[in-house]
Amino acid sequence: MIVFRYLIREVFKAQIAVLTVLLAIFISQHFVRVLADASDGEFPASLVMTLLGLNLPYLAVLVIPLSLFLGILMAHGRMYADSEMVILHGVGVSEWYITRVTLLLAVGNMIFTGMLSIYVTPWAEEKQNQVLEHAQSEAGLAAITQGRFQTSPNGRAVLFVERIGRNNELKKVFVAQLPDPDDESGISNIVVAEGGKVIEDETGGQRLQLSDGVQYQATPKQVDFQIIEFGSYQMQIKEQPVDERRRKLSAMPIKELMDIEGPAATAEFHWRLAIPLAIPLMTLIAVPMARVNVRQGKFAKMFPAILLYLGYFGLMIAGRKALEDGVIPEYLGMWWIHASALFMGILLLGKERPSGVKLSGIFKRKRVSA
Repeated sequence: MIVFRYLIREVFKAQIAVLTVLLAIFISQHFVRVLADASDGEFPASLVMTLLGLNLPYLAVLVIPLSLFLGILMAHGRMYADSEMVILHGVGVSEWYITRVTLLLAVGNMIFTGMLSIYVTPWAEEKQNQVLEHAQSEAGLAAITQGRFQTSPNGRAVLFVERIGRNNELKKVFVAQLPDPDDESGISNIVVAEGGKVIEDETGGQRLQLSDGVQYQATPKQVDFQIIEFGSYQMQIKEQPVDERRRKLSAMPIKELMDIEGPAATAEFHWRLAIPLAIPLMTLIAVPMARVNVRQGKFAKMFPAILLYLGYFGLMIAGRKALEDGVIPEYLGMWWIHASALFMGILLLGKERPSGVKLSGIFKRKRVSA
């Protein structure tokens, strides 16, 4: 039990360290992207942290397998470099025992990642869609940013507000109003006003009420135009109800997804299973790849091992795309990718076992005799 707890503890500590660093990097990159979208006026800045939190399950699904893979390489590599593995092998602890112990940790990671991938991530994506829909339905003054040209929520006007006062009063407003699609005359309006405010009507729509301004009205490709001075002017900037976004397959619960036929649904289903299943399979590859001697150093095989991981992950992405396009039969799914990884893991593990040594010796003798 002492050896069991030691092996689990060393790999788990290394995984947590790698997981913390990778999550910090991924979250920082995603935070910058979400913040850029908020600054462009796609949604209110108050939703930045909410959207970031809803994206955490997806980021965790991508990072946990890599953190365990690198954790095994780092922990076992250090133990080989410090001759701890040599001592363990000398007292009867085989590499197969070490692999079985590490697989227990991998199975725990697989179950946790599977819950995130199959249930939590689709729920979080659907929740994110609902939050964005609600933000769109409540768009109005919260979506107006001073000092920036913006398109109104109904897409029929471009607004510029020089300053927003303390009482949410708009100062120095410029509005370029596009023609109504149902209006055959196609008249465009340009409005410049000293002030304004956003008001909500009984139907849930929102209007921009401007005061003390000038309206320039004209038809495109014509020279004549009208100039109208006004004391009060209103224009609609949001209509109700807001249409719901089309639900993506990635946001559907697993039960609904399984009821849908077609290559796209099949590809999504296999993708949700692929990353959790890859964890124990990559563990079978990581354990033998961590073998190093004292003179090589603990990071000697880190680069080729990472290349193998990236190749496996890239193959899963390519397999998902091939399933969506119907290039690969649906019954084949992505199982052939996992079978290839399992074969490689068994091959690497058997290389140092007595049966593997005998088999490699037979091939070498045949090659010499030939």
